[in-house]
Amino acid sequence: MISFTDTAEGVIFSVKVVPGSSRTRFSGEMGSLLKITVAAPAEKGKAHACLTEYLAGLLGIRKNAITILSGQTSPVKQIRAAGITADTLRQILSSAARKKK
Repeated sequence: MISFTDTAEGVIFSVKVVPGSSRTRFSGEMGSLLKITVAAPAEKGKAHACLTEYLAGLLGIRKNAITILSGQTSPVKQIRAAGITADTLRQILSSAARKKK
């Protein structure tokens, strides 16, 4: 089960990023992580930018509300999304999972 932590600054969660995919999308759960494939390669911050843009669009928040807290050089990253709660994030991901099928 994916772990979400509500804080005063927003919700914190972990993602497994798979760069160089054919398209950027939410690909499901991977243990306690969200799995997100991104179309950008893992070079010169392109995958980070793609991930940030995708999450902002998915969650309906500004790009600067997404912060990569850890995992700058790792495929597993800890993310903070400001302006939403864990419950809201769960609802959005549930909807995205249904659309994926």
